[in-house]
Amino acid sequence: MELWYTEKHTDTVDFSIKVKKHIYSEESPFQTIDFFESEEFGTFFTLDGLMMVNEKDEFVYHDMITHVAMATNPSIKRVLVIGGGDGGTVRELTRYKHLEKIDMVEIDEMVVRACEKYLPITACKLHDPRVSLYFEDGLAFIHGKVNEYDLILVDSTDPIGPGEGLFSEAFYKDCYTALADNGILINQHESPYYPNYAREMKRSHSKIEKIFPISKVYQFHMPTYPSGHWLFGFASKTLDPIADFDPKAWEAFGLETKYYNTELHTGCFALPTFVKKLLKE
Repeated sequence: MELWYTEKHTDTVDFSIKVKKHIYSEESPFQTIDFFESEEFGTFFTLDGLMMVNEKDEFVYHDMITHVAMATNPSIKRVLVIGGGDGGTVRELTRYKHLEKIDMVEIDEMVVRACEKYLPITACKLHDPRVSLYFEDGLAFIHGKVNEYDLILVDSTDPIGPGEGLFSEAFYKDCYTALADNGILINQHESPYYPNYAREMKRSHSKIEKIFPISKVYQFHMPTYPSGHWLFGFASKTLDPIADFDPKAWEAFGLETKYYNTELHTGCFALPTFVKKLLKE
């Protein structure tokens, strides 16, 4: 008997992976957590049936959520990660020896503990001495904080369930206040390809544009996310990701990456025409 994981990308499009073994399933107070073992993508985990992370392509997402901001402002020292329960974003941040403070706020502790057990490829640096874990609501955590972080990375699920509030205007305003004068916000920005995802992309972008003087979008190829065409938002009070980009400073860190590089940094902000039009609507 063959076992397949299938995710609905739209009402008429399915994405399927042949599964060797279903290795873990649990209901947390917030969502259903499942881990699978597959031939093609290795171990992968889902929340409420939606692909979150897998061993084969996780490096794409975690490179792009982290290194674009760090290359724009190599002097970042204080970072907040909201979400990111798999630990991959924190793993990439800990590679920067000059970072002083990495706070990670994840509402669902069960996700983190399961990833520590079944996905050590991403959760391997959560006990770095600079990392502080907070198992609480990211909206409540950031509210009222002023000038506390140089970088905020919103490593969220889609705007449903526990992740819904992380796409609100009130949340983005709190992020603005919590950032230093040269602070940067990177947020999971959905996909422009299928209408249901493009709608949320436009909503997020329009809210962030109202709040941050600099608001841009960059793209990357994520094979296991709907359509494979995915976006991050880049927002800042003062720093432009192209004009202020410092490739030599970033290359001096000596980091070996699998997806991000300094040529790609500039290119990822060059968006297809249809995406530009959607973002202007």
